[in-house]
Amino acid sequence: MTELNPGEYARVLSDFLSEHKNQENAKAMKAYMKDNFHFFGIKMPVRRTLLKEFYVYNGIPSTDQLEDYVKVLWQQPERELQLTAQEIVGKYMKKATPDKIKLYEYMIVNKSWWDTVDYIAIWLVGILFKNYPEMIDEHVEKWMASGNFWLQRTAILFQRNYKEQTDENLLFGLCEKLSGENEFFIRKAIGWALREYSKTNPEAVVEFVNSHELSPLSRKEALRRI
Repeated sequence: MTELNPGEYARVLSDFLSEHKNQENAKAMKAYMKDNFHFFGIKMPVRRTLLKEFYVYNGIPSTDQLEDYVKVLWQQPERELQLTAQEIVGKYMKKATPDKIKLYEYMIVNKSWWDTVDYIAIWLVGILFKNYPEMIDEHVEKWMASGNFWLQRTAILFQRNYKEQTDENLLFGLCEKLSGENEFFIRKAIGWALREYSKTNPEAVVEFVNSHELSPLSRKEALRRI
């Protein structure tokens, strides 16, 4: 738990990371992320080492504090602060309760890009839905109907680490429904999800790919390991 309020915590963290900024890295990172975000230019291994020091002196928000602290960090301009926020949430991923889905959805649809959405989908939503499978149908149906391709990408990817526990019918059904989408991040997600499942059931993936009209990107990614 931290004694700083959310605004103070974000300011102190921002000031701390700013002391270690690297302009050259920041420029390259911004370009890599298609100029969508600003960066301090701190690469992940260095940032995580620095954060260990930061947490010693400033603490980590407790699970009941997460929403307020994460939302403030999510509004900061530097991308490292969103990445830090989701990693803080990740510290509680195994014990998360169903009410956390609202926070996860907020993180998915705000400042959306693959570097946050994929982590949230696979590690946060994936573990939550594994622990509370009764949540899956309601939220997947809502996300698929939302028109938000980041929520739809989450629906496709949350089972990535499920292996033998993958709901094959659900995975294939979602891929089929979205197979006609032109959005790159959906086509890539379809291929990625199928490729991961091919490590568990390659025959089923080959049969699905050969019996459906997938985009060249989705097909290529799906069969990459077969």
